[in-house]
Amino acid sequence: MVADLVRKHARQLKMPGAARELEALARQAREEKWSYEEYVQEVLTVEVASRSDSAVRQRLRDARFPETKTLDQFDFASADGVDAAQIADLARGGWLERAENVILAGPIGTGKTHLAIALGIEAAKQRRHVAFARAADLVRILVEARDQRELGRTQRRLDRVDLLILDEVGFVPFDRAGGELLFNVVASRYERRSVLVTTNLPFSEWPKVFGGDEKLTTALLDRLAHHSAVITTKGKSFRMRKRSEPTEEEASTKTTKSVKTR
Repeated sequence: MVADLVRKHARQLKMPGAARELEALARQAREEKWSYEEYVQEVLTVEVASRSDSAVRQRLRDARFPETKTLDQFDFASADGVDAAQIADLARGGWLERAENVILAGPIGTGKTHLAIALGIEAAKQRRHVAFARAADLVRILVEARDQRELGRTQRRLDRVDLLILDEVGFVPFDRAGGELLFNVVASRYERRSVLVTTNLPFSEWPKVFGGDEKLTTALLDRLAHHSAVITTKGKSFRMRKRSEPTEEEASTKTTKSVKTR
């Protein structure tokens, strides 16, 4: 009865971690003859860890990553132009504290989105608020918010995010109005919050994306590139490389034919 009451009180106090581990901790306390203070300390430690894990899970859900991509899964050995030490430094999050930006530029399929998601996940693990969006999708959201007279609310929500990830800038061009809306989002974050951009276009071609408005594009790049780490990925697409690699069956067949020829 006592254990049930303690669990009930823990739930009322919104301490789910303590409620889950109460019985196991009590058993361990009896076996190892903990003092009352040691037992309470362990219960509180479990609850703090539970809340931290819960906060990280919520940050990851709020970010809306299209998929889970971690730094451990990234093939640094095959990635041209990507310095593993630099990425590891970015993963520690110092650039976010300084409200700096990151630009990942390079050909399609060279790992830009993977790195963007992985750095976003690392930021979420540090309990930072992260938002991931393809640039074209964000512009669509902004245009719809403007048409519904909800633009101010949408912009304020984006302003509160510690890291805004804009993926695939350059894949879909915007009209002048869409470009201006995106510019306003980036400009409002200048030296206040961080932006991470992935793009397959060199900066000289960005005006094509923003309705041919060179002044707007220059102003945008000026804010993005200032206090920014620019990482240029190179080489062939990872997906194309995998496609060109023979399967195990093909490799085995080729070996067998070679042996027979000999």
